Amino acid sequence: MPGHSSTEPGPHDGVPARGVGKAEKKGQPWYIEIPMLVVIALVLVFVFQTFVGRVYQIPSESMEPTLHGCAGCTGDRIFVDKISYRLGDPEPGDVVVFKGPDSWNEGYQSIRSDNPVIRTLQNIGGVIGIVPPDENDLVKRIIAVGGQTVGGCAPDGRLLVDGQPLDEPYVNEEPTVVRNPLNCAFGPVTVPEGNYWVMGDNRNNSADSRFHMGDEFQGTIPEENVIGKVQAVILPFSRIGTVDSPDISVG
Repeated sequence: MPGHSSTEPGPHDGVPARGVGKAEKKGQPWYIEIPMLVVIALVLVFVFQTFVGRVYQIPSESMEPTLHGCAGCTGDRIFVDKISYRLGDPEPGDVVVFKGPDSWNEGYQSIRSDNPVIRTLQNIGGVIGIVPPDENDLVKRIIAVGGQTVGGCAPDGRLLVDGQPLDEPYVNEEPTVVRNPLNCAFGPVTVPEGNYWVMGDNRNNSADSRFHMGDEFQGTIPEENVIGKVQAVILPFSRIGTVDSPDISVG
């Protein structure tokens, strides 16, 4: 009716005209977004490798047959867990990666370039975790812990810890006094508290604690040098599997 005003909404009432109102959100330009994604990825890699674990390559035969490696070849790649030893202490039988104390580093050659620019980039990559650290990281098996005495031979050639022969199913050769005297013919050494006596599974080809008994730690490894526990072989595909850490505690 003329003069009558309706209070019912029309079909377009309350609907903003196209292009009017809040502007649509726009994404970041690619030249900002891509560097941001790269930085985030690097931060995640850094956090993971600093607090969770990282991958190492086996460079020698010292841990045969458990871990494969040889000079100048591509050895096993292993995952080293850094969380386990925040929740508990290393135990005899564990395979660990550790930083070599001073006496273990004789002959170690830096893996960094002589070019200062490249060396700086490598050092940054080492901090982030995308380049190996420039340090002598080694892998061995813990045989004895602080307070235990290691060394000496049982009649069958097995190694003694606290006077008792160890059952070591992981060694490269079954020990006998005649064939493998270095397996047990040393010491005995009492391991300082907070330290670890470590040996390679390939007893005839492992420059382990036996060869550093004259240093300040009697060949043992301080707890702070332990980086983490070897949990698995992740490459090559034919070798993928967990790494056994049998309980070889005595007493």
